[in-house]
Amino acid sequence: MRVLQVINSLGTGGAEKLLLDAIPKFREKGVEMDLLLLNGTEYPFLEKLKQLTTGNIYSLGNGSVYKPTHIFKIVSFLKRYDLVHVHLFPSLYWTAFAKSLSFSRTLLVYTEHNTSNRRREKLIFKWLDRFVYKRYARIITIAEEVDNNLKEHLGRKGDVFSLIPNGIDIDAIQNVEPAKKEDFGLRAEDRVLLQVSSFTPQKDQITLIKALAKLPHDIKLLLVGKGPTQEACEALVEELNLQDRVQFLGVRMDIPQLLKMADVVVLSSHYEGLSLSSIEGLSSGRPLVASDAPGLAPVVKDAGILFPIGDTEALSEGIQKLLNDENHYQQIVKACGERAQVYSIETYIEKHMKVYKDVIG
Repeated sequence: MRVLQVINSLGTGGAEKLLLDAIPKFREKGVEMDLLLLNGTEYPFLEKLKQLTTGNIYSLGNGSVYKPTHIFKIVSFLKRYDLVHVHLFPSLYWTAFAKSLSFSRTLLVYTEHNTSNRRREKLIFKWLDRFVYKRYARIITIAEEVDNNLKEHLGRKGDVFSLIPNGIDIDAIQNVEPAKKEDFGLRAEDRVLLQVSSFTPQKDQITLIKALAKLPHDIKLLLVGKGPTQEACEALVEELNLQDRVQFLGVRMDIPQLLKMADVVVLSSHYEGLSLSSIEGLSSGRPLVASDAPGLAPVVKDAGILFPIGDTEALSEGIQKLLNDENHYQQIVKACGERAQVYSIETYIEKHMKVYKDVIG
């Protein structure tokens, strides 16, 4: 079986991290899996993948992923593979258009990673989406809310949809040694909050920073990721005089070690598809506190702690209770660990292998 994965880039993000973890494991299962990037910039995820896989990694350049000329470049790849598996917009559009232009018989699979997006607010994209998604032989959704919302948007149901939750390498998180606090200028007695997410309007680091201001001075915050909203977050940190309590770490490849160093893992967000960061948090041996947001609530409910979106008071109180009550802390850690087992990378690979075989026939 020859499969090509197509994605915008291997920058930061859940879909990108998923491919980093999954492609080597697919190849271990005997799948000849390669990767095509619209933007081949040497991000850390890409550098790491090159160390882990013997498969081919192709790039259409280092520029914008929104160039329509990518359509014609993708055409040349289609006939080389039994199946092409696509992730994210605009790869979704460009690959569908390439198939239409090429008259290729290669079958397409698409994974929908988000519960919603801005395209769905505009009528023209509603009709374009309906045309584009019909080019795909199978549409994989990663959570029930993602599945329901997409079916409603497209006005479609049926066996073209397959719901497969994302997966992570749980052992890789649980078996590492924690990072050292002193490497980050922290004292042994400091309590550490950690959020791993891109800085985009979808995420809500602002609420977490405001909550930190309500907490004792020995509680520090590490923010991993980068993106367009980071500047606003940095400005808020200065406004609240939290410069000595917040660190912006950028893109990191030592997430498991950071998770193990943290006292509480937080994911403040407005909505998610199925957040890998939340699953990593569940697996970390630390309590997870997350927004009661679409895509997050079903994963975290009855395991970690949920707080209303944007509610700084509830977030700060939830963190404070964890740090002040050891029994409560350990109960949440145990529940999070049990929930994480649902999202193993091994289960993810097995379910995708079945979809690939069903689609190819």
